[in-house]
Amino acid sequence: MQLILIFVFVTALLVSWYRGMSFWIISALMIGVIAVCFTPTLVFWMIYIPLNLVLLIPLLRIVIISSPLLLAVKKLRLMPSISDTEKIALRAGDVWIEGDFFSGSPDFEKILSESYPKLTDEEKEFLDTKVERVCEITNDFKVFAQRDLSPEVWQYLKDNKFFGMIIPKEYGGLGFSALAHSAVIQKQASCSQVLSITTMVPNSLGPAELILHYGTQKQKDYYLPRLADGREIPCFALTEPLAGSDATSISSSGELFEQNGEIFIKLNFNKRYITLGAVATVIGLAFVLRDPKELLKKGKELGITCALIDAKLEGVVQGKRHDPLNIPFINSPISGKDVIIKIDDVIGGINGVSKGWQMLMESLSVGRGISLPSVSCGGVKLSAAVAGAYSSVREQFGLSISKFEGIEDVLARLAANAYMLDAARIFTLGAIDGGKKPSVINAVMKYHSTEMFRRSINDAMDIVGGAGISLGERNLLGHAYMGAPIAITVEGANIMTRTLILYGQGVIRCHPHVYSEITAVESGDVKAFDRAFFSHVGLTLRNMLKMTLLSLTRGYLHKSTSSGVGCYYEKKLAWSSATFAFLSDFIMAYYGGSLKQREKITGRFGDILSSMYLLSATLRRYKADADKADDIFISYIGDWQLRIMQNAYNEIAANLFTNPLVNFLFKPVKWYMTINSLGRGVSDKLSRDLAHSIASRGEIRDRLIDGIYYSKRYQEIEDAMRLNEESAGIVQKIKNAIKNAKLPKQSVYSLIDEALKTGIITADEKNLLERAKDAKEAVVQVDGFMIDEYLKREI
Repeated sequence: MQLILIFVFVTALLVSWYRGMSFWIISALMIGVIAVCFTPTLVFWMIYIPLNLVLLIPLLRIVIISSPLLLAVKKLRLMPSISDTEKIALRAGDVWIEGDFFSGSPDFEKILSESYPKLTDEEKEFLDTKVERVCEITNDFKVFAQRDLSPEVWQYLKDNKFFGMIIPKEYGGLGFSALAHSAVIQKQASCSQVLSITTMVPNSLGPAELILHYGTQKQKDYYLPRLADGREIPCFALTEPLAGSDATSISSSGELFEQNGEIFIKLNFNKRYITLGAVATVIGLAFVLRDPKELLKKGKELGITCALIDAKLEGVVQGKRHDPLNIPFINSPISGKDVIIKIDDVIGGINGVSKGWQMLMESLSVGRGISLPSVSCGGVKLSAAVAGAYSSVREQFGLSISKFEGIEDVLARLAANAYMLDAARIFTLGAIDGGKKPSVINAVMKYHSTEMFRRSINDAMDIVGGAGISLGERNLLGHAYMGAPIAITVEGANIMTRTLILYGQGVIRCHPHVYSEITAVESGDVKAFDRAFFSHVGLTLRNMLKMTLLSLTRGYLHKSTSSGVGCYYEKKLAWSSATFAFLSDFIMAYYGGSLKQREKITGRFGDILSSMYLLSATLRRYKADADKADDIFISYIGDWQLRIMQNAYNEIAANLFTNPLVNFLFKPVKWYMTINSLGRGVSDKLSRDLAHSIASRGEIRDRLIDGIYYSKRYQEIEDAMRLNEESAGIVQKIKNAIKNAKLPKQSVYSLIDEALKTGIITADEKNLLERAKDAKEAVVQVDGFMIDEYLKREI
């Protein structure tokens, strides 16, 4: 009977603890467990029960524990301090599903039911007509030779409101969804990076975005229609020589003064890396505003402010261009000396004074969540499409190079990146179109999309070889390769994004209790501190149990909501999330306020968070598509991302403790984390299957590269791929004849006439084989230039 009671109480305790039930329930069950397991004495109960009551009753807990603890935390600086500018950045945007991972209990039923949007008929029509047309009239090679888009392309972009995609129809814009905005940029990027960047910038962080959200009605009525139809070309001037991603360090200044009863601002600024800066007619400017005579009665230092500057104003200098890696999108320095504007030119008018930093932080999600992932996705899909087709028609030693195992490995990675990035792109855009601004996830998307593009274009260049490095109209990858590093530097360089933002800001912003604890400590609010701290303790204890049980059962304790192959990976994600959440609490307690400086540790946690998101987005696509043909993608991507997570956990464990004694005590934990791996390695069979999916024609390949522009050159590659597949059986006939000594040992294509004469192939087969041969040679061929053309760059 006692064993049954022990089993019942222990099971009830573990279930309640695992599910995060009330402390009162857990405490009562703990008393039951102690009572039936140990038969404690009266003295024990006299000590144990009062201690429990102190912990369970807030009034007692605050007086006895929380008040002195709050004083100790403040005195010892155990919590990181947060500046006012950091607070604005942390409050900007929303916490989305990243909060689930920090909680340790991701709700996959909710996650896998999040919006996964589709284009409207109007948006599809615009893509199929207007975007298709602007790609047709954009010759990327000539854009590079002429160092700009042609006047025809510029006018077409203006006439068809490409610069007003985010502007509502009521102001003359297209009023497109974030998904449509992304689809346009993605398709243009697969045609020309210059074209996509030129379209992207007016629809990203800049005057239109800021006016929409913060402008006065007068500013909206005047500027938005003019921005929508291209009468005004915008830019946003933020970056300076001594202030890059750290906008709080900008030195550009404005000073308020009064003249004839009206308030003006005198500006002095020196900006760089400003896209469209050389041709902009309206400049969005971030500067530090001062009010030495306190005209606004708000103090002398008013902080970062954003204003709209007419480029024709006296003192504005726009004459120069930067040359970013020879990619001829318009990027330039821009400066101003004693430029005078009215107070009404501040975005939001007088109410917008001092709110520039808030505006910037809340609006950065467009660049991080929409623009850069869209450009990158177009580049990744183009890389996969070209490398897959090229490898299928390019032969070495009588065999398509797509069949070489080394090439298969790279093709598989290209296919997986195309599938996963598109899944994450659409999943994130669904949240944005739903009104959310998931700041941490947008940073994840910026970092990983640009890194995936950099890796994918490198992989594709490795496969196409000379056809990738020889510039000319035949080369679809060379310019994309040259421009790959540029996106890495935008919206904060990727090193900084990984080590400081993904987890460094994420753990404070997205953890259920940390931000509340920090603000409570700063304000000295003991009740708020007590509530947040003990909720945090409870969450940590719960995640410790979840991590342990999920680890021991290898995730199978989690009840999956996914179906098919996705069920396995959901269980692993639940296990990883519990581990991630518990270790986050552990390292915060261990390092305290110095965690900010432990960038190697925070970078690895950022890797885990990113992989959990990318895999979740992949599972959401799997559910949305409901296509069992995608099993190979889910398995490959799942095993790949679990391996990244496990490697990060191993590196965290290996470097967590510098104290020799503590390190020795935790050696068994490190050893266990290493051997009890989250997942398995990616199998060679999966790699081969994915390589085949991108190197052969079919529905899977079509879906993988959907949304890119099919240029005339690309169509030639696709045609060669088709003819190569159609003629494969004929080639095999000739190879069999060679093997059986009916034909000499020579190249298949040199034996076509002889094969016809000997009756091995028919006349129709000869014709098809010759067409395939010509098409394949055209694909492999690269451009050549006359010396005078080459030297004059008239190409």
